[in-house]
Amino acid sequence: MSQFVCPHCGAGNRVPEGRDARAAKCGKCHRPVLTGEPVEVTGAQLEAHKLGTRGAALLLDVWAPWCGPCRAMAPMFERAAKELEPGVRVLKLNADNAPGVSSRLGITGIPTLLLLHGGREISRSSGAMDAPSIVAWTKAGLAGT
Repeated sequence: MSQFVCPHCGAGNRVPEGRDARAAKCGKCHRPVLTGEPVEVTGAQLEAHKLGTRGAALLLDVWAPWCGPCRAMAPMFERAAKELEPGVRVLKLNADNAPGVSSRLGITGIPTLLLLHGGREISRSSGAMDAPSIVAWTKAGLAGT
């Protein structure tokens, strides 16, 4: 069984084995649970996703709107999200809006990708990547889990 946090209302949603998670609708707000797009999160929402996601990894992009490489990587990250879901939930955290969270995560440069599995960090990469590189890096990081 997989479990995902709804990007619209924050409710936890279980997806039974054998069901396509991409077709899952939230039990609370009835909107799609997986959108095939990165989900913009706050610090509190990131924690909710870390605690409420089961059966999938989390890929977090820590970025800022003034960062040129971050803006250049954004469409690549969106393309990667379409390929990685439902096995990987793709999230974005604006470092300017969550400086305390960025500090706790040990972010020293942006963009930084964090791959989380079971609520803990398993891989990290700083610097912009294209979509195939993001997908390959994520799959390589998950190969050891």
